Amino acid sequence: MIQDKDFTLRLIRQLTQALEKILLGKPDESLMQKDLDFDSLMKDIFKFDFKTLSAMSTSEIIDLVNERQERDHVDYYQMLGNVFQFHFNQTENLDFAEKAKTFYELYLQKSGIFALPIINRISVLKSKLEN
Repeated sequence: MIQDKDFTLRLIRQLTQALEKILLGKPDESLMQKDLDFDSLMKDIFKFDFKTLSAMSTSEIIDLVNERQERDHVDYYQMLGNVFQFHFNQTENLDFAEKAKTFYELYLQKSGIFALPIINRISVLKSKLEN
Protein backbone atom coordinates (compact mmCIF):
# COMPACT_ATOMS: atom_id res chain seq x y z
CA MET A 1 0.00 0.00 0.00
CA ILE A 2 2.85 2.39 0.81
CA GLN A 3 4.24 1.71 -2.64
CA ASP A 4 0.94 2.85 -4.22
CA LYS A 5 1.01 6.11 -2.26
CA ASP A 6 4.63 6.73 -3.24
CA PHE A 7 3.82 5.99 -6.88
CA THR A 8 0.86 8.38 -6.82
CA LEU A 9 2.95 11.10 -5.21
CA ARG A 10 5.64 10.65 -7.90
CA LEU A 11 2.95 10.96 -10.58
CA ILE A 12 1.65 14.14 -8.97
CA ARG A 13 5.13 15.66 -8.82
CA GLN A 14 5.91 14.67 -12.42
CA LEU A 15 2.64 16.17 -13.66
CA THR A 16 3.25 19.32 -11.61
CA GLN A 17 6.73 19.75 -13.08
CA ALA A 18 5.52 19.11 -16.63
CA LEU A 19 2.70 21.63 -16.27
CA GLU A 20 5.04 24.20 -14.69
CA LYS A 21 7.23 24.01 -17.78
CA ILE A 22 4.24 24.41 -20.07
CA LEU A 23 2.80 27.30 -18.04
CA LEU A 24 6.17 29.04 -18.05
CA GLY A 25 6.41 28.51 -21.81
CA LYS A 26 9.40 26.19 -21.53
CA PRO A 27 8.19 22.65 -22.34
CA ASP A 28 11.02 20.23 -22.91
CA GLU A 29 11.18 18.01 -25.98
CA SER A 30 10.55 14.74 -24.14
CA LEU A 31 7.36 16.17 -22.69
CA MET A 32 6.18 17.22 -26.14
CA GLN A 33 6.92 13.72 -27.48
CA LYS A 34 4.96 12.05 -24.68
CA ASP A 35 1.90 14.27 -25.29
CA LEU A 36 0.41 14.65 -21.83
CA ASP A 37 -2.60 12.40 -21.40
CA PHE A 38 -4.53 14.10 -18.62
CA ASP A 39 -7.27 11.50 -18.45
CA SER A 40 -4.90 8.61 -17.83
CA LEU A 41 -2.90 10.66 -15.31
CA MET A 42 -6.09 11.73 -13.53
CA LYS A 43 -7.24 8.10 -13.45
CA ASP A 44 -3.88 7.06 -11.99
CA ILE A 45 -4.05 9.80 -9.34
CA PHE A 46 -7.76 10.08 -8.54
CA LYS A 47 -9.28 6.97 -10.21
CA PHE A 48 -11.38 9.12 -12.59
CA ASP A 49 -10.79 11.46 -15.54
CA PHE A 50 -10.41 15.25 -15.69
CA LYS A 51 -13.99 15.72 -16.90
CA THR A 52 -15.25 14.09 -13.69
CA LEU A 53 -12.80 16.09 -11.58
CA SER A 54 -13.74 19.37 -13.21
CA ALA A 55 -17.46 18.71 -12.66
CA MET A 56 -16.87 18.46 -8.91
CA SER A 57 -17.21 21.51 -6.69
CA THR A 58 -14.11 23.02 -5.14
CA SER A 59 -15.17 21.80 -1.70
CA GLU A 60 -15.63 18.25 -3.02
CA ILE A 61 -12.12 18.31 -4.46
CA ILE A 62 -10.74 19.68 -1.19
CA ASP A 63 -12.50 16.81 0.62
CA LEU A 64 -10.80 14.41 -1.79
CA VAL A 65 -7.40 15.91 -0.96
CA ASN A 66 -8.18 15.81 2.76
CA GLU A 67 -8.62 12.03 2.48
CA ARG A 68 -4.91 11.82 1.60
CA GLN A 69 -2.06 12.10 4.07
CA GLU A 70 -1.67 15.67 5.29
CA ARG A 71 1.99 15.82 4.30
CA ASP A 72 0.93 15.30 0.65
CA HIS A 73 -1.68 18.10 0.54
CA VAL A 74 0.80 20.70 -0.69
CA ASP A 75 1.70 18.53 -3.69
CA TYR A 76 -1.97 17.92 -4.50
CA TYR A 77 -2.87 21.62 -4.31
CA GLN A 78 0.03 22.69 -6.51
CA MET A 79 -0.81 20.00 -9.07
CA LEU A 80 -4.53 20.90 -9.03
CA GLY A 81 -3.73 24.60 -9.47
CA ASN A 82 -1.53 23.78 -12.46
CA VAL A 83 -4.08 21.40 -14.00
CA PHE A 84 -6.92 23.90 -13.76
CA GLN A 85 -4.66 26.76 -14.90
CA PHE A 86 -3.60 24.75 -17.95
CA HIS A 87 -7.20 23.92 -18.84
CA PHE A 88 -8.28 27.53 -18.26
CA ASN A 89 -5.55 28.69 -20.66
CA GLN A 90 -6.94 26.24 -23.24
CA THR A 91 -10.66 26.97 -22.80
CA GLU A 92 -11.08 30.32 -20.97
CA ASN A 93 -13.60 28.51 -18.70
CA LEU A 94 -14.01 30.81 -15.68
CA ASP A 95 -14.86 27.86 -13.42
CA PHE A 96 -11.37 26.50 -14.15
CA ALA A 97 -9.90 29.92 -13.35
CA GLU A 98 -11.72 30.03 -10.02
CA LYS A 99 -10.56 26.53 -9.11
CA ALA A 100 -6.97 27.24 -10.17
CA LYS A 101 -6.94 30.39 -8.03
CA THR A 102 -8.37 28.55 -5.02
CA PHE A 103 -5.91 25.66 -5.26
CA TYR A 104 -2.95 27.99 -5.78
CA GLU A 105 -3.99 29.96 -2.69
CA LEU A 106 -4.30 26.73 -0.69
CA TYR A 107 -0.88 25.67 -1.97
CA LEU A 108 0.72 28.93 -0.80
CA GLN A 109 -1.08 28.77 2.54
CA LYS A 110 -0.18 25.12 3.25
CA SER A 111 3.39 25.28 1.95
CA GLY A 112 4.30 28.55 3.64
CA ILE A 113 6.65 29.43 0.80
CA PHE A 114 6.88 32.57 -1.31
CA ALA A 115 6.41 31.50 -4.92
CA LEU A 116 6.35 34.54 -7.19
CA PRO A 117 5.18 32.65 -10.31
CA ILE A 118 2.19 31.30 -8.37
CA ILE A 119 1.43 34.73 -6.88
CA ASN A 120 1.54 36.22 -10.38
CA ARG A 121 -0.83 33.54 -11.70
CA ILE A 122 -3.26 34.26 -8.87
CA SER A 123 -3.20 37.98 -9.75
CA VAL A 124 -3.90 37.26 -13.42
CA LEU A 125 -6.69 34.85 -12.52
CA LYS A 126 -8.27 37.39 -10.17
CA SER A 127 -8.27 40.02 -12.91
CA LYS A 128 -9.85 37.57 -15.37
CA LEU A 129 -12.53 36.67 -12.83
CA GLU A 130 -13.34 40.34 -12.12
CA ASN A 131 -14.00 41.15 -15.79
